[in-house]
Amino acid sequence: MTDQDGLTVGPETLLGNASMVFFGFTYCPDVCPTTLSDISIWLDNLGEKVTNMNVAFISVDPERDTVASMAEYVGYFHPSIQGWSGTLEETARAAAGFRASYKKVPTEGGNYTMNHTTGVFLFDAGGQYSGTIDFHEPREFALPKILRVLTKTGEQTP
Repeated sequence: MTDQDGLTVGPETLLGNASMVFFGFTYCPDVCPTTLSDISIWLDNLGEKVTNMNVAFISVDPERDTVASMAEYVGYFHPSIQGWSGTLEETARAAAGFRASYKKVPTEGGNYTMNHTTGVFLFDAGGQYSGTIDFHEPREFALPKILRVLTKTGEQTP
């Protein structure tokens, strides 16, 4: 995949620091901007610990989410949030690798929206899955989960 700066990225990019990964799309009317705003608040609350956290917003809409549109979109949120986009194949592979789901849903007028997994995935520095922040859970539960994953030492998998 490619990040908003045009750099090639993948799961290995996240190794070495704890990570939050969220799947969504820039045309999302509610879940994505709400979640990215929440993530921005959580990152602000981490203070200096934010430097130990990777955050990837991975697009599930490769037809519309270009590198340029991802750069503009993530620019509205915390500067630590990276926007990743890719081809149809790269998107499918990324979603499968993180066990996220998404589906294109036609809407009136020939347009479409995307149904997608709404949780934020947490991983330790070694890339081990450490939990999820669900979209529907109380937001005050998020920061303790993030702090736990930051203090957990992970070993890189081969």
